[in-house]
Amino acid sequence: MSIFNEMAKYGYEQLVFANDEASGLHAIIAIHDTTLGPALGGCRMWPYESEEDAIIDALRLARGMTYKTAAAGLDLGGGKAVIIGDPRKDKTETLLRAFGRFVETLKGRYITAEDVGICAEDVEIIRMETQHVVGLPRGPGAGGDPSPVTAYGVICGMRACLERVYGDGSLKGRSVAVQGVGNVGYCIVKHLSEGGAKVYVTDVFKEKIDRVVEDFGVLPVLPEEIYDIDCDVFCPCALGGVINAETVTRLKCKIVAGSANNQLADECHGDALHDLGILYAPDYIINAGGAINVSEEICGYDREKAMGKAAWIYHRIKAVMDIAEEEGIPTYQAASLLAEERIAKIGRIRRIFVP
Repeated sequence: MSIFNEMAKYGYEQLVFANDEASGLHAIIAIHDTTLGPALGGCRMWPYESEEDAIIDALRLARGMTYKTAAAGLDLGGGKAVIIGDPRKDKTETLLRAFGRFVETLKGRYITAEDVGICAEDVEIIRMETQHVVGLPRGPGAGGDPSPVTAYGVICGMRACLERVYGDGSLKGRSVAVQGVGNVGYCIVKHLSEGGAKVYVTDVFKEKIDRVVEDFGVLPVLPEEIYDIDCDVFCPCALGGVINAETVTRLKCKIVAGSANNQLADECHGDALHDLGILYAPDYIINAGGAINVSEEICGYDREKAMGKAAWIYHRIKAVMDIAEEEGIPTYQAASLLAEERIAKIGRIRRIFVP
């Protein structure tokens, strides 16, 4: 992998490697674009198989955040951090505080938050070393767990998709296969169950499956079986790259709409979904509720306002679908046009008015 070629190809601004031997911290912070404002993006902790895998994940996630914040109408750019390690074994206060100190060195160019492997309580520890962190669980201006807002936005976007495909946005009687039932997936399953949907669930951690089955009476399936479920909606809520050459032709759904980031392993798989007649709700549009929620902390948190903004994901998904139909292009391309148009417009304004 040629890092500079990759950065140049997709317009990345900065890639930072953070190393602290005393705590065992090995982290990467990627800043994609700050045209609209400081780069917002959570911190993910994962036992990557290689350093290259970690770099690729950080870069892809950072770019996704740029498009997410732009399409959501936020005055923020896109960034992401990854910590290499197993959060169940390697995460310590010392490591988290070391990470916070590295975030602080960027002087506000990057604002961090929680992601896979990092919880709200971890964010509190990171906050001990930097002010450039959002997603706090408690205290003045804290937004708490963003998962409910993310899940609500996904449900709003899913309803828009159901309305377009079936003429009715109701969840009642619809079948949904949810891949990954962590914090966001759990909340999505709750909405689906309360809405009268038939829900299939899977996760790599059995205890998470057991929890949603007990709480909502949903149907558990093995992780590898989730792609083969005959359903209305496939809802990926775990890691990225799950729509790939091996899985895309196995899907037996009309809609892909979930909270996971970077669901397409490659853009060609977005084309494949389009060719198969499967409506894809671009991930960074439909899962923007979490970014919306934590962004509210920057100027003073209001949960009602955050939920109201998340509800507009319904309209943004409709706008993406409209562009796709008008232009005759896949929805992932339509979403890119929506985000890039705003970034270009603000960039032009800044060049005109900022000396």
